Amino acid sequence: MRIGIVGSFGTAHEVVAQAVAAEEHGWDGFFTWDGISVLPADTWDPWAILAAAAVRTRRITLGAMVFALPRRKPWEVARQALTIDHLSGGRLVLPVGLGAIDDRAFSGVPGQPVGLRDRAELLDDALAFLDRAWSGEPFDFAGSHIEASGMHFLPRPVQRPRIPVWVVASWPSEKSMGRAARWDGVVPQPRGARAAEEMTPEDLADAVAWLRARDLVRPFEVIAQGVLPTDPDAAAEHLASLADAGATWWIESRWDPATTSPQALLRAIEQGPPAPRV
Repeated sequence: MRIGIVGSFGTAHEVVAQAVAAEEHGWDGFFTWDGISVLPADTWDPWAILAAAAVRTRRITLGAMVFALPRRKPWEVARQALTIDHLSGGRLVLPVGLGAIDDRAFSGVPGQPVGLRDRAELLDDALAFLDRAWSGEPFDFAGSHIEASGMHFLPRPVQRPRIPVWVVASWPSEKSMGRAARWDGVVPQPRGARAAEEMTPEDLADAVAWLRARDLVRPFEVIAQGVLPTDPDAAAEHLASLADAGATWWIESRWDPATTSPQALLRAIEQGPPAPRV
């Protein structure tokens, strides 16, 4: 299991410094975030943060938790992601989702899609567009909501066949999980009333069993996220149980401003990643 952390709080300089510290102290991944109104925090452009982190680091995986593709133009995302992929030497991953419904980009701006179905269709359009764009070949595109002609994006990504895409999926929704299974990784979250809760090891084991029954033959990541217990033994035990359930990544995600500050986050990063109990 690889271990990453989200730079959830801080100035732009502090967040980039967190990425550098994460690499120096042995973390496997560093993630910024893509949001407008979810947190009472500075909402930096994730692509600018990732560009700065890409040129300040050499090893660590970079991404954002998570890109809300339905409110972004896929032809812009294609170029932004290509740029970070090349600046980092092929270390970008692209976690994506429908976007939070309480995000003002959906609910407060006329013309933005709010309904679940529309956002899901836009996500599918955007992912299909990106896959074509990263092929390096000229193409036309006609999706449910997006049409474009004469598209051609060069160079191709450093990573082949494409920049890895991790899709947020609602468990146990077959449709949502099926979308994720078509790409390179899944960020599962409980469905319905438990949507704000973390996936338990039992939840994760069931989701992994569902995926394995689909005979995935390519490398596929299973990403668990949340906040680990402060007790090192309890944290190690929890990580071990998730790894046993099939998780390949843990992303430490501290979103509570009452318990997390930029300084506390940096101290946690400098302590290094917790290790699962063997």
